Amino acid sequence: MKAPRSVSLTVNGDALSGDASPRMLFSDFLRDVLGKTGTHVGCEHGVCGACTVIVDGVAVRSCLMFAVQAEGADVKTVEGLADGDELHPLQKLFSEHRALQCGYCTPGMLMIAIDLVNSSDSLSEQDIKVGMSAALCRCTGYEGIIKAVAAYAEQVHGKPIKRENDNG
Repeated sequence: MKAPRSVSLTVNGDALSGDASPRMLFSDFLRDVLGKTGTHVGCEHGVCGACTVIVDGVAVRSCLMFAVQAEGADVKTVEGLADGDELHPLQKLFSEHRALQCGYCTPGMLMIAIDLVNSSDSLSEQDIKVGMSAALCRCTGYEGIIKAVAAYAEQVHGKPIKRENDNG
């Protein structure tokens, strides 16, 4: 087995480092080495989306990358969304729209939604449904999730999204 390597990166604005074996998954590094347990591990195959984090501005499945690949990266996890005791606007909308039940998928859902909204200045309800299909939820039926993400997109972009029942 190869010797552990030091991995230095920025997580939620803090410079952090820790040792990782060359084959340690980034999700395990975040949780077990850095203590960022808000990143959930579900399927460990990149299918469920529970482990999604933002790496250098892009949503990635942390179970599909090695910790050593994150060397020098700027990472945002769900712990970095709130500002102290003040929830992130999307977190508030998830609560208002009852977009969570058991909560296991929620960290990944939030990170996917933020990436989706930040990646486009014009989203339709269909775009949100397709984008949010990148994460699996067994509890909610997605209706509240779609409503919360649509409301967030409208806040961020300052204009209403195109709804499926809109004509034109």
